Amino acid sequence: MALSKASELRALSDEEITAEIAKIKRDLFDLRFKKATRQMETGFHEFRHTRRKLAQLMTIENERKRALQLSAKASGKVSTTATATPEDA
Repeated sequence: MALSKASELRALSDEEITAEIAKIKRDLFDLRFKKATRQMETGFHEFRHTRRKLAQLMTIENERKRALQLSAKASGKVSTTATATPEDA
């Protein structure tokens, strides 16, 4: 499994990111299960790769959520300021 670049992951839609996060979490669970049941003799590097990809996806998801919150907050402030100024004048 090759490591993904953040720029490639940013091209995904919100729904694709959510689906990919669920898939990666399941993959991580499967890896832990294989390790616990001693079905895994090699390939321990996949833990690091999987955790890194999960972190990248969750970071991108959180960045998008914060951007939406900031834009909603900013638009709320603009409309409040715009309506308050004409009334005061």
